Amino acid sequence: MKLLKDILYKAGIDEVVGSTNVAIEKICFDSRAITKLSLFVAVPGTQVDGHNFINQAIEVGSVAIVCEKLPRNLNSKITYVKVENCSRALGFIASNFYENPSEEIKLVGVTGTNGKTTTATLLYDLFKSLGYKVGLLSTVRNLIGNEEIPASHTTPDALQLNALLREMVGKGCTYCFMEVSSHSIDQHRIAGLNFDGAVFTNITHDHLDYHKTFDGYINAKKAFFDDLNEDAFALINLDDVHGNVMVQNCRAKKSTYALKTMADFKCRIIENQFDGLVLSIDNNEVWTKLIGSFNAYNLLTIYAVSILLGEDKMDALTSLSKLVSVEGRFEYFKTENNITGIVDYAHTPDALKNVLKTINDIRTGNEQVIAVVGCGGDRDADKRPKMAGIACELATKVVFTSDNPRTENPATIIEDMHKGVAPQYFKKTLSIPDRQEAIKAASAMAKEGDIILVAGKGHEKYQEINGKKTPFDDKETLIQMLQIVTG
Repeated sequence: MKLLKDILYKAGIDEVVGSTNVAIEKICFDSRAITKLSLFVAVPGTQVDGHNFINQAIEVGSVAIVCEKLPRNLNSKITYVKVENCSRALGFIASNFYENPSEEIKLVGVTGTNGKTTTATLLYDLFKSLGYKVGLLSTVRNLIGNEEIPASHTTPDALQLNALLREMVGKGCTYCFMEVSSHSIDQHRIAGLNFDGAVFTNITHDHLDYHKTFDGYINAKKAFFDDLNEDAFALINLDDVHGNVMVQNCRAKKSTYALKTMADFKCRIIENQFDGLVLSIDNNEVWTKLIGSFNAYNLLTIYAVSILLGEDKMDALTSLSKLVSVEGRFEYFKTENNITGIVDYAHTPDALKNVLKTINDIRTGNEQVIAVVGCGGDRDADKRPKMAGIACELATKVVFTSDNPRTENPATIIEDMHKGVAPQYFKKTLSIPDRQEAIKAASAMAKEGDIILVAGKGHEKYQEINGKKTPFDDKETLIQMLQIVTG
């Protein structure tokens, strides 16, 4: 229990009606979760506006309301706090309510279009191998030490975030690594958190269904760096043309990493094979089990963060060499008759291009690359033809299929994809909306030595169709189909 006056620090208050000397047992922004002695924060959402539920919140037990617009009829028994922005205020109120756990743990956020999950997860793995108790907040899973908490969004809401961080602190975690999505930045889910470091991986075409323009997407990422304090570090990928944009007007200590240009942290690929990468990082040769130039960037990022957090260079490199792939990120296996199966989360044009280029860099050229590719429904439709075009250009054969069609007709999504296929590639494409059948067809086409890429869903264990999530695992399905068709 906290007094209202003690949890309003930095909430951006415009006006208070009533007493702030009120006991608060719970903070809610969903009126359905309210219990007695609750504070209701009327967040204007993308679907519904919390201001429409203020009276309902009072009826079921709220003793105080945080809002952007005061109701016409005020209840004399209720305290009203008018703020500039309810979403942002919720972040600070949640942090204060949980006694600012982010100030008691080294919190590092990773943002960018591609590489967030891999970077955050491998940082967790590396620091755990160095002997620390570590927390992880990611798309795939949330971890407090070795305890797993299911993940539903890239970044949880402000209340969940602070509750998880408080639990991490209580259980002795000294570090937490987390993915920071553009949605969470724009929606102020990370407001009030104290970050010790921020990482920018890259930015390419994605989430324009939400941000509307590429500039809007860039500015959302940049806002994360704008809010860092001078004691934090900001680490950017200098090979990305937008890297320097991220740290314009940033107060944090700036550091850079790159494979192609001069930077504070440098890496060179010596060998790139299905067995792993041999890298030269800061003039030290290291072999790793991860594959591809995109993983060279991920590994360099992880190394740079460890050094910026004060770890010994050789300890960091030794731990780096022991890291293994994150689930659903260029996860591969070989069958008895030498067919290579690869499952990857690539669901943007740039990510798909990186994965296919990596395969083409490693393969001999005598084998087929068969790509199974789909695009999500109810999401940015502009990337559909781009992804299809990339798949056709870089793969030998392409099977277009469903990803998570959600409420869209899969045939419509595939039709959008076909718009990006150049005439000379028509003969190499096949359209099979049923994802299981598409993977089966790809498996049937494969001969000894061939490579099958199933892209788009990666770690996901479901397929979302018309609001229903049905169990579906790309890797499991690919292994099963290869067993069936190859005997």
